[in-house]
Amino acid sequence: MIKSSRLVAFETLYKIFYDSAYSNIALDYAIKNIREDKSFISALVYGVVERRITLDYFISKYLKTKPKPKIMTILRLGAYQLIFMDKVPSSAAINESVKLAGEIKQNYYCPLINAVLHKIDKDREIPNDNLSVKYSVSENLINMWLKQYGKETVESFLPYINNKPPVFAVPNALYLDADELSYELMSEGIDCEVRNHLVLLHSSFDLRNLKAFNNGLFHIEDLSSYECALALKAKPGDTVLDMCSAPGGKAFTIAEAMHNQGEIFAFDLYESRIQRIKEGAERLGISIINASVNDALVYNNEIPLADKILCDVVCSGFGIIRRKPEIRYKELDSVADLPRIQLRILETSSKYLKNGGTIVYSTCTLNKKENEKVVKAFLDNNVEFILKEEKTSFPSEFGGDGFYYAVLEKNEN
Repeated sequence: MIKSSRLVAFETLYKIFYDSAYSNIALDYAIKNIREDKSFISALVYGVVERRITLDYFISKYLKTKPKPKIMTILRLGAYQLIFMDKVPSSAAINESVKLAGEIKQNYYCPLINAVLHKIDKDREIPNDNLSVKYSVSENLINMWLKQYGKETVESFLPYINNKPPVFAVPNALYLDADELSYELMSEGIDCEVRNHLVLLHSSFDLRNLKAFNNGLFHIEDLSSYECALALKAKPGDTVLDMCSAPGGKAFTIAEAMHNQGEIFAFDLYESRIQRIKEGAERLGISIINASVNDALVYNNEIPLADKILCDVVCSGFGIIRRKPEIRYKELDSVADLPRIQLRILETSSKYLKNGGTIVYSTCTLNKKENEKVVKAFLDNNVEFILKEEKTSFPSEFGGDGFYYAVLEKNEN
């Protein structure tokens, strides 16, 4: 029997919320063999995950106790369609939710689902004075951001964390520039524009079907990540280490900036991720990247001294929640140990740097404990280093993700 699109979305969401499945993996598996309604199913799954706090706010207004998981999942699905999907008629959102309860043999709850969704349909106004409910971010995370960055900054980037993230194509500088890449992509029917020396893509597409991609004319990388890679200022002939490299976007950008001259040693903890770097470099025609497995926490005598080092450490990911919506629900205590690990990686990586060299420390998170405080702790313990530049980026409509990097220079002596 062919499952309805809403049933597929329901089953996927249930795995995400109650079996701790990752949204992207669960969704990819669910729609792998489906031909129709993939975009609708994806919109439902990602939308409900992204807006869970907002949806639960509305549901809780009309229920004294939280319903059992299957009913809660149906209510979230229905409420999301009512509040956030303008193209879905209210009648369809409600009736299909009631029907869904029958499909999973929960007919007893059909009247409750019908009543709650009808009430939500008449009261869809999201409160402006509660940032957690308005943007569906945990109160703890909101409060941390307010304390660290101030109300004005937080309220300036919150409107963009639930938007579809921009997709940037980095032109392969070995072959062409952004204007030329834009022309190549438009000739394949891709709607795009040149921004910040990159090409902002507006069309949905399958990379595997694009000639420009298969011919190695570009790679996909977020703008903030791209700017971080360029901050290393690697030049032709340098020896560069990329300590936590996979999937390799920064290494590719650095190699192209070096005109494919010199050496880049790209490391990661798992062979499967190293293979992705090798495949990407081969597609792009980059020959200077040597990718291999290495634990960034442990000093390795076989790694050579380098002119430049990129240290893009494991982090909480609070800067990329529009790409990975589950991250917004992380308990802050669950990431409390990360600064200690990050400092160890930075300390270990710095031992490979030549005198007069540069190391860039970076994360894709917005949390000063993982960013500025780690860098300060490192500088306090390593007086031969000085801070040359520090930058925090916040999500915006056509800008990069939330990101932090610090450029550190080692004294000549």
